[in-house]
Amino acid sequence: MGLVSEFSTAAVPARERFALWTELAGQSHVRNWLRSESSPDFHASLRVLDLGDVRVSTLTYPSVEITRTPKLIRQDDPEVYQVNVLMSGCGRVSQGGREAVLRAGELVVVDSSRPFEGGFDGELSSMTVVQLPRTRLPLPGDVVQRVTATPIAADHGMGGVFGRWLADLDARADECAFDDIPALASVTIDLLAAVLGRRLAVEDQMTPESRKQALRVEVCDFIDRHLSDPSLTPATVAAAHRMSLRQLHQVFDSRGMTIAAWIRSRRLERCRRDLTDPGLRRRPVYAIGARWGFIEPAHFSRAFRAAYGISPRDYREAALNR
Repeated sequence: MGLVSEFSTAAVPARERFALWTELAGQSHVRNWLRSESSPDFHASLRVLDLGDVRVSTLTYPSVEITRTPKLIRQDDPEVYQVNVLMSGCGRVSQGGREAVLRAGELVVVDSSRPFEGGFDGELSSMTVVQLPRTRLPLPGDVVQRVTATPIAADHGMGGVFGRWLADLDARADECAFDDIPALASVTIDLLAAVLGRRLAVEDQMTPESRKQALRVEVCDFIDRHLSDPSLTPATVAAAHRMSLRQLHQVFDSRGMTIAAWIRSRRLERCRRDLTDPGLRRRPVYAIGARWGFIEPAHFSRAFRAAYGISPRDYREAALNR
C-alpha cells in the first residue's frame, strides 16, 4: 500500500453512503457519532497521506454533525491531537468549555481524550485534517489545552505558512516516497508547534531544532511568495524576518546551498515550468525570466544554461514539441 489512499462514497449505492463514510472516518481519524441531513444520499470523498503516526487528510462532505462522547473515549482513545483546517464552508467546535465558530481559512485543534461536539455546514465543505500523537507535539500538554477549540488564522502569518504547507503536501502527495516520511512528518509537526507557540507566546518552550526547522520553512515560504520581486535578496529576506544575515545562513545551513543559490534555483524552477506551458508559448523568453526576477536577459540565459545544460529558448522548443 502506498502513502496515499483515496475513498469516495460515490462507489456504493446511495443508501450505503453515509454508513460507509462513518466507517471510513472512524478508521482514518478518531471514532465519533455522526449525523447528517444528507443521509443516506451522502456524497463525500477522503484522501489520506499516511506519514507513519502522522496523517494528513483532505475531506469534502455535505453538512454533518459530530460528537465524541465519554463512552467513545473509554472504548477507544488513540490520544491524539486533531487539527482541522477549514478550506470552504463554515463550522463550529466546542471542547473544554470553549466554543469556536470556524470560517474558511481558519484552523482549530481538538484533543481526542476529551469530549467534543461540532458541526460543519454548507452544501459541500472541504477541510484538511492533521492527526498526530500528543507526545509528538513539542509543547507541554497543559499549554496546548489552552488553545483547543479556539479559531486560529490559517491564511496569513505563521498559520498561512502552515496552511500552504498542507496544501502543497496534498497537491504533491503522489510524489512522496517512503524515505520522505520522517522529514515530512517532522516539518508538519514543527510548523504546527510554531503556529500554536506564537498564538500562546510560548515559542521558547519548543526545542531549538523545532524552532529552527519551523523558521526554515517560514523563510522558504516567504521566498516562494516573493520570487517575482527583483529586489529579493538574502539581505531583504533577513530584514523581513528581523534577523542578521549570519542568523539567516545558520537557519538555512541544512539545505546544502547558500540562501542566494536557493533563491536563484527557485526562480529558475518557476521559469522552467512556465517555458513548458503551452498557454505561455507566445510570451517571449526574456519576459518569462523577468516575471521571476531575472531582469537582464543575458543573465537569465546564462543561469538557465548553467542549471539545465540548455538555453531557455531551446528548452522551450523541445518541451513544446514533445
